[in-house]
Amino acid sequence: MALADRSFARRRLLTSAAAVGGATLLGGTAHAAETRKKAWPDRFPLPNGFQPEGIAIGSTPFAYFGSLADGSIYRASLATGRGSVISQGPGAGHPSVGLKIDAHGRLFVSGGAGGDLRTVDVRTGRIEKTYAVGGSFVNDVILTPRAAWFTDSFAPRLYRLALDRHGKPGAVTTVPLGGDWQQGPDFTANGVERTPDGSALLVVNVFVGGGTLMRVDPATGAATAVDLGGALLPNGDGLLLLGRVLYVVQQQQNAIDVFRLNAAGTRGRAIARITDPRFRIPTTAAAWGDRLYLPNARFDVEPTPDTDYDAVAVPQV
Repeated sequence: MALADRSFARRRLLTSAAAVGGATLLGGTAHAAETRKKAWPDRFPLPNGFQPEGIAIGSTPFAYFGSLADGSIYRASLATGRGSVISQGPGAGHPSVGLKIDAHGRLFVSGGAGGDLRTVDVRTGRIEKTYAVGGSFVNDVILTPRAAWFTDSFAPRLYRLALDRHGKPGAVTTVPLGGDWQQGPDFTANGVERTPDGSALLVVNVFVGGGTLMRVDPATGAATAVDLGGALLPNGDGLLLLGRVLYVVQQQQNAIDVFRLNAAGTRGRAIARITDPRFRIPTTAAAWGDRLYLPNARFDVEPTPDTDYDAVAVPQV
């Protein structure tokens, strides 16, 4: 439940307490809260053939999904599960992979094999700007106060899209990865996040050591392996940090591994694993209230225009 919803529920509880007995009130309030929660679906369909991968949720209860098929953006209400395509993509060969949304209603989109990154105005659906970076596979994105950072899965580098103090995008620069970073012969970098203290970036490297979380100095690109107590991330995809709790979506394992990090993001310990029979190779996660929402990418089937896709919600740890 969002902070505003908790505040409203508390105000209603106090107001009702003056009018009815405590036992009756508590039962009615609990029932009302339970009814509201059940009214929000924990699974809803996405368009057939859409091929979802990324998800973003901002300050309102709507989820945005990117299409690997043609780069379109689909918006769904978390309250009803209903939605529609709000931005038509650039077409085949120009997917939308990782997504993040800022406070101004601007989506930052990783362009995958299209070798670009884009910004999209969710109010109009218009693609504001496309930045051709020549990337081999621009995969995921995270927002920091002064930049949007993008990973490249087939090259040892990050792309930094500068943001001014009003959040307006500027120029793109390339930051080579070094230190402990090793580039595999194939797909290597995947999800990206910030450390809890905001001093560095966290990037999944599925090649080093069978799957490692790397802490990257944004100024130099120097990477250092994060000590996760021996835990491996061979299928690590999307990352989501809530406080000091890091959720790592492990794609083909149909699981989310959960770690508690120290402030600097140099160490972490496993605290939970989330599995669900509704998982069909989820890739990324976003949060609203006490839930995590994930698109099922279904990478284990050959996509067709009729392949069905959906998104599911699970409780946070």
